[in-house]
Amino acid sequence: MASTLRTRAFAFWLIALAGCGVDLLTKSIVFRRLGMPDFDNPKPPWWIWEPYFGLQTSLNEGALFGIGQGKVWLFASLSVVAIFGVCYWLYFAGAAADRMLTVALAMIMGGILGNLHDRLGLWEPPELVGVRYYAVRDWILFQWNGWVWPNFNIADSLLVCGVALLVWHAYRHGDAKQSSDVERVAPPV
Repeated sequence: MASTLRTRAFAFWLIALAGCGVDLLTKSIVFRRLGMPDFDNPKPPWWIWEPYFGLQTSLNEGALFGIGQGKVWLFASLSVVAIFGVCYWLYFAGAAADRMLTVALAMIMGGILGNLHDRLGLWEPPELVGVRYYAVRDWILFQWNGWVWPNFNIADSLLVCGVALLVWHAYRHGDAKQSSDVERVAPPV
């Protein structure tokens, strides 16, 4: 059992750090190629599948869908709390005993770390050496029939996929728990 938990903890950190690394690498590449966003004179997107999917740099000083703009330190603090929460859940609350929970939490951790890196200003724009921005770098653009989804990044995708796995896990195990509770309380026939 201890061997399995060590293996799962290793897998957790491998997935989390790989996800964070891919996020930071893609942000760096796209921002180097496309440059910083120009809010006064926005650049057109670089379309991969026009007009549905493309690349366009943007900065988000808030959180989900841009809410809480300017509250970078609040969201950075919440990210640190979330990191401790995920580690507690994994190591002390026993989530490492479950493979799906381990993967879901690893994806969430990778997303948290990638966006926290940006919020703490640990990056600098390629064309502005020595300048720090305390904002999350977003670059994936998706739109459909005039409806534009707010730009996002790999870290955001990891967070969404990790949470989706958690919801699926809760639903799947919730049904199993309910059916076992029903069997326990069902009167004998």
